[in-house]
Amino acid sequence: MNAPAPASPEPVMPPSRRRRVLLLLALLLLVAALGVGAYGWLVLRHVESTDNAYVQAPLVHITPRIDGTVVAVEVDDTDAVQAGQLLVRLDDTDARLALQRAGAALAQAVREVRVLRAQDGSLDAQVQARRADAERMRAELARAEDLAARRARLQATGAISDEDIRQAAAARDAARSALAAAQSAQAAAEQQAAANLALSDGTRLDSHPSVQRAAAALREALLSLRRTELRAPLAGQVARRTVQVGQRVAAGAALMSVIPLDQVWVEANFKEAQLRHMRLGQPVRLTADAYGRKVEYRGRIVGIGAGTGAAFALLPAQNATGNWIKVVQRVPVRVALDGPLPPQYPLRVGLSMHATVQLDAMAEAPRATASAASAPAAVAALDEAASAQREADALVQRILDANLSPKSSRR
Repeated sequence: MNAPAPASPEPVMPPSRRRRVLLLLALLLLVAALGVGAYGWLVLRHVESTDNAYVQAPLVHITPRIDGTVVAVEVDDTDAVQAGQLLVRLDDTDARLALQRAGAALAQAVREVRVLRAQDGSLDAQVQARRADAERMRAELARAEDLAARRARLQATGAISDEDIRQAAAARDAARSALAAAQSAQAAAEQQAAANLALSDGTRLDSHPSVQRAAAALREALLSLRRTELRAPLAGQVARRTVQVGQRVAAGAALMSVIPLDQVWVEANFKEAQLRHMRLGQPVRLTADAYGRKVEYRGRIVGIGAGTGAAFALLPAQNATGNWIKVVQRVPVRVALDGPLPPQYPLRVGLSMHATVQLDAMAEAPRATASAASAPAAVAALDEAASAQREADALVQRILDANLSPKSSRR
């Protein structure tokens, strides 16, 4: 066998070249360190970012205000609804019957007030008649007393008999009794007229207490009838629908929710040390994990939480105990989005976001944000209440007009 050839010796880098390479590496490391330091000084110290951020939106619960049985459910989960759109209909049979009873009660009240006012004239005539009777009885008594006095003077002369004297005295006593009866009848008639006048005097027919009470009952019945239809207070998307047809629901029970996705905001939870230079109005750049970093949203800080998440937890940490461990706390920061959201990249409740706050930017006054998201629902509720009031007023007026005689006047 032939012996293996000896291996050639590896080339050895000259010491001068090795120093140059090491110097070049050190220089590159120094440049990189300076670049990182410069980037941190010029950029990173002016921003704070977190990926502990999530999309939030108003959660409008649809709850009935009366008890009832569901007869129709017009929407389902994920359906888009408009403000005022019918969502759920309850059985309105009882409400319609109550409205009919209330209308009949109002008509009866109007007629009773008309009767009271018609009785005023009749009772006034009775008072005048009783007063005339009393005056006539008073004149009769005066004549009887005068006759009895004349006969008493003639008795001494013997011109009349004792029987005539007794008849004159009896006539005088009868006249006194008749006068007392007439005065009692006059007083009773005056009291009855005053009592009847007290029930109707000083008010118009539509402002009479009995009519107002019946009208209030009618308005309540009409409002109960309208509450058998549950409508969307604002535009949004249906979520968490739990109601079914035929279900018996109680007032206040949550049937579904409507989420206005055009009023979303972002709740970013920053560490307590990151809040040092944060101010209201500072701009925020946001990206959603669902769409990647190519889709960027713009917003501004409109609120900083009053406490950390742990402070408002159901079971807050007991930091005074002996086994205390320091944990970095986070504070929720509310970020309102600028402008309308792109329709091809909608944000949904609960999506994860990455938020970056520009600390060196000029803080502007916070604009109107989704914190006022309940305003459309409140306006819709006010409009619905005003519409119900107008409808009730019109119904009350129709019943008043239908039960007023052509010759009656509202005093």
